[in-house]
Amino acid sequence: MKLRQLSLFLENQPGKLRGPCEALGKAGIDILAVALADTAHFGILRLVVTDWARAKTVLEGAGTTVKVTEVLPVEVEDRPGGLARVLAAVDEAGLGIEYMYAFAAGARGGKKIVVFRFDEPDRAQTVLQAKGLKVLEEKEALGST
Repeated sequence: MKLRQLSLFLENQPGKLRGPCEALGKAGIDILAVALADTAHFGILRLVVTDWARAKTVLEGAGTTVKVTEVLPVEVEDRPGGLARVLAAVDEAGLGIEYMYAFAAGARGGKKIVVFRFDEPDRAQTVLQAKGLKVLEEKEALGST
């Protein structure tokens, strides 16, 4: 139920973000979720794509440093308090969230998808499912566009 996310380390300068996105586009690889964090000197671009293995090859071939990380795609009710319900389950279990971001795809049946990076992903998956929350299968998450 985990997804593989690509993390790209980029110089924090104008134009550095465009190259990897163009390389993926030319290879026909769709970006399904994206998050960017930066510091004064570098940025970390996090991506969930339709074909992570091929994307990694394409990006490395273009000279980009890529790290593959496992993340959990969790359905969140698309209503006020939907995210708070998920976070309550996380807090009650004492799980740490390293970061999170929303899927670029729209709602499905009144639900959104939020990508979480937990300090203990296997335990997080078990806890969330025990609380009646849906952690998506990779095919479900990638087919949600």
